Amino acid sequence: MSDQTSDRHTSGDTQASVSTHVLDTSAGRPAAAIGVELSARASPDAAWSVHARAATDADGRCTGLPALPTDTTHARLRFDVGPHLAAASGRAGGADGGAFFPEVTVAFAVAAGEHYHVPLLLNPFGYSVYRGS
Repeated sequence: MSDQTSDRHTSGDTQASVSTHVLDTSAGRPAAAIGVELSARASPDAAWSVHARAATDADGRCTGLPALPTDTTHARLRFDVGPHLAAASGRAGGADGGAFFPEVTVAFAVAAGEHYHVPLLLNPFGYSVYRGS
């Protein structure tokens, strides 16, 4: 597992790589300081293994995630959005900070050598993810 602070990712020819960014569509701006956890697994029925933890920068980007292990078939991003949404709404309370969605988790299939940019568009009562470029 790696804690990343770099803004660059590296990927060999046989490794998939992942980057992401988070945009708060209710505020019309990037969401900074969102905790991001990248996990990997080697088959659809294998257990997830945490590969890296990082946080979005002032531009809402999390580009310094390390390349995935060579045997990875699936990746998972978990975004800790509760604190951001609670602060943005001015609500704080309860274990989830008052956010309707305290976290967002998205899993996706990966292929060796490919790069996957997976943006998260976030608002207090909904979210959307997609494969970007």
